[in-house]
Amino acid sequence: SHSVRCGQSTKIHCSNVCGSTLNCGKHSCTQVCHAGKCSPCQLTVQQVCYCGSNFKEVLCGTKEEFSDGFGNFSCQNICGKKLNCGRHSCTQICHPQPCQLCPRLPQVVYRCPCGQTPLSKLLELGCVERKICTDPIPSCGKTCGKPLSCGSYEFLHTCESLCHEGDCRPCSQTSNIYCRCGFKKKVTNHDLCHIFFLTAAITFMCDKRCNKKRSCGRHKCNEVCCVDTEHKCSLVCGRKLNCGLHRCEEPCHRGSCQTCWQTSFDELTCYCGESVIYPPVPCGTQPPECKKTCTRPHDCDHPVYHSCHSEEKCPPCTYLTQKWCMGKHELRSNIPCHLTDISCGLRCNQMLECGMHKCKRICHKGECLIDEECKQPCIIPRLYCNHPCMAPCHPSSPCPTTSCCAKLILFFFRIAAISIATKLTDLQLGDSVEISRLITKKEMKQARLQCDEECLALQRNRRLAEALEIDDNSDPFNIRSSGPKYSDLLKEDARKDLKFVSDVEKEMRMLVEAVNKGKHTKKSHCYPPMNRDHRRIIHELAQVYGIESVSYDNEPKRNVVITAVKGKSICPSNTLTSVLDKEMQRRPPPPIPHYKQTDK
Repeated sequence: SHSVRCGQSTKIHCSNVCGSTLNCGKHSCTQVCHAGKCSPCQLTVQQVCYCGSNFKEVLCGTKEEFSDGFGNFSCQNICGKKLNCGRHSCTQICHPQPCQLCPRLPQVVYRCPCGQTPLSKLLELGCVERKICTDPIPSCGKTCGKPLSCGSYEFLHTCESLCHEGDCRPCSQTSNIYCRCGFKKKVTNHDLCHIFFLTAAITFMCDKRCNKKRSCGRHKCNEVCCVDTEHKCSLVCGRKLNCGLHRCEEPCHRGSCQTCWQTSFDELTCYCGESVIYPPVPCGTQPPECKKTCTRPHDCDHPVYHSCHSEEKCPPCTYLTQKWCMGKHELRSNIPCHLTDISCGLRCNQMLECGMHKCKRICHKGECLIDEECKQPCIIPRLYCNHPCMAPCHPSSPCPTTSCCAKLILFFFRIAAISIATKLTDLQLGDSVEISRLITKKEMKQARLQCDEECLALQRNRRLAEALEIDDNSDPFNIRSSGPKYSDLLKEDARKDLKFVSDVEKEMRMLVEAVNKGKHTKKSHCYPPMNRDHRRIIHELAQVYGIESVSYDNEPKRNVVITAVKGKSICPSNTLTSVLDKEMQRRPPPPIPHYKQTDK
């Protein structure tokens, strides 16, 4: 002991040996005076098992609490000690003392070997009473029925021998052995049922691969004969983290990955260095926003209006300038600086390589024709008719000798048949023939068509309309509506579907009356989709009523839209249905057939 100041926490040691009893309770501590508990005893001792057949060396004091006074551990072998009967040995695994009673003692056995019948009942039937453990146990004579180690979940195999002592005989039945996942089964041989059941239950696996998703929800299990219920994924996630630089190193999982845990301890600045983010900076953090004007080098000398940015490429310059179009046709104003290829919208009109035609494309970039020849029609006049050649451009070859396909407006004359016949051979060969050389001026005057009464009536009406200042489109005398003309084809179609024609005419009359009486100059009506014959009937009736008609959409949804115009559309006095009724009334009735009376 030492004298120390009150409150002093310094531990006091001396130079003497500790001498405290160790954990084994047999030896003392040999260390110099120390604080805390003593170390476990380091001496080795020899321990024996419970049955006394095995020894091992351990540290002193190890497993002393398991000692039964004779041994300290179990060697996992059969005990083998003599039981209290003195005739049988213990069949249990090496165990603490004492051993159990002999299981064959008369005072322990109360039933027959199969356990179905009490021994008292067998004694009443005349069986000999047992005196010692070596006396045989009486048999009841029934089938043993003890469950065997083989069989399956569907059907349990039992011993088929008569009530007996000892182990049951091998199984003589067959059983279904399922693989561990239960997908396939095997049928065992009746001679090897008990052997095959023990081995197949461990080794039998089917070849079916598991198609279930793993816990990550991304990969399939793909295990052969799988019995797993959780299907945990053992792969690495590997997806990119929010920083975009690193990948997730955790096992494959559902949902989003965690944020990147890496951190930088360097300052993060904008391009010009005005704005700064001080460390620690989490991985993936974007450079700070800067409001200063961009200081990067630019391609043009125009004023810079955008702020400092972290992207390498600057926004396009929008300063308005003057630039020539791609074809050098005109100088365009108010063009942003970053635009290079500008089209004025005019035709190119540059001379092509053929030297005959000009480019018809809209103002464009580059050459007019790239790896191709001019295909515009040749404009060289033909030898006989002076019409252009119209063959594809052929600058290095003469025009081909083909017939002229130009369309002409011809006045028809009565020409001498003999003059035409002489030139038929030339016409068949494809040559052109000038008709004016075949007839004289006198014949031309005489060959004009003579005006008939219809021409004279039209000329008279035209002069009268000019004198009265009447518009040609108007119908003041109700001339047009007085006698509508319906074609024979329209009448024939109307007879086939009279109800449809009646509904169409009714709709047209209502539309014309509404536009003539109303304030609007035009009114339209849309018919539902219909077949081609019905649309043709509507178009022909619209001409009679002076109504505009147009078809829209594609088959089978093609429909007709009619439009009545004020002052132009009219309602004829006689509808098509009324005309057909009158024609039916004028027809003579069909003759009554006359039947000649005969003997029959």
